[in-house]
Amino acid sequence: MPHSIVTIPGDGIGPEVVAAARQIIDASGIEISWSEAPAGQVALDEHGDPLPPATLEAVQKADATLKGPTATPKGVGFRSVNVALRQQLNLYANYRPARSLPGIKTRFEDVDLIVIRENTEGLYSGLEHTVVPGVVESLRVITLKASQRIARFAFETAQRQGRQRVTCVHKANILKLSDGLFLDTCREVAKEFPEIGFDDCIVDAAAMRLVSDPQAFDVLVMENLFGDILSDLTSGLVGGLGVTPSANVGDELAVFEAVHGTAPDIAGRGLANPTALVLSGVLMLRFLGEREAADGVEQAVRTVLGRGEALTGDLGGDASTQEFSQAVISVLESAE
Repeated sequence: MPHSIVTIPGDGIGPEVVAAARQIIDASGIEISWSEAPAGQVALDEHGDPLPPATLEAVQKADATLKGPTATPKGVGFRSVNVALRQQLNLYANYRPARSLPGIKTRFEDVDLIVIRENTEGLYSGLEHTVVPGVVESLRVITLKASQRIARFAFETAQRQGRQRVTCVHKANILKLSDGLFLDTCREVAKEFPEIGFDDCIVDAAAMRLVSDPQAFDVLVMENLFGDILSDLTSGLVGGLGVTPSANVGDELAVFEAVHGTAPDIAGRGLANPTALVLSGVLMLRFLGEREAADGVEQAVRTVLGRGEALTGDLGGDASTQEFSQAVISVLESAE
C-alpha cells in the first residue's frame, strides 16, 4: 500500500518548496498517495479559519504530514498555526537536528547535535490575561507528565541513534519550582538509560557554549521557549533555517515542517531554497520506515550542496527552486 501523506502548502514560498520536496521524494521511488490541506493565511482567506477542522482531520488520518511555512501575525491577528497543530494533535516533541552540510561555509565544520523541545506547554500554553490596564500576566506551565514524556523521548532518541549523552537545558537556579521540576524529572528518567550519559546546563551558559564549542553537546532537551530559541541558534551554526529540518512528533502522529518563514518578498518567483523541507521529508521517510529512500535523498542533497552547483540565491548561487530540485533528482536517478 502507498503511504498516505498530507501536504500543507502554507503561505508565501510554502507552495513552491512543498512542490519541490514532493518531486524529490517521488524520485526516491517509494509509493505515496499525496493529498493537500490548507492552513495559515490562505486558509483564513478561503475558509475563515487558519486551521480548518477538515485540515486537522486530514492530518489525523494520514500516515504523516509534510508542512510548508505558514504566516503568523505579530502581536495581533490569529494564533500560530504551528502551536495550534502541536497542542491540538498532542505533538509533544519537537525534533531539530543540526548537522554540518558540505559546501556551506560556517564558523564550525563538524557540528552534529539534536535539540529536543517540549512542544505543548511552558509559556506557549497561551494562558495570558490583562490584570489591570497596562499589566499583562502570562502563565508558564510545567507539568510532571509532559516533563517525563519529553525526557524519555530525548533518551530514546539518543539510544536509537547511538548518541552518547543527553543534556538538560534549564534555568532552575532562578525558576526553582518550574525548571526545578523539569530538571529533577530529567535526572530520574536518566536512571532508566544507564548506558547514556547525562548532564545539565543553565540556558544562558548553554547559549554561550553553543556558539563557542558546539561539539561539546550531543542531544539537548529543554522546555518550550528555550527550545524555540536554541533550536534556531543551532540552525545558525550549520547554515541557517533554510537548510535545517524539523519534526513535531506525538505517540501516533507526526508533522514534518520547514521552520523558516514564508518569505513573501520572493514568493512566486521560483527563488526559494527547498532544502529545509526536503530534509524534513528525509525525517518523514525515516518515520515511515523508508530508510533506504531517506538515505538516498539525504545523500543526493548533500552531493548537490557539496558540488556548489545549482545553489539558490541564499546559498550564494543563482539557481531557481526547480533547477536545484532537478539537480537533486538527477543525483538520485544516477545512483539507481
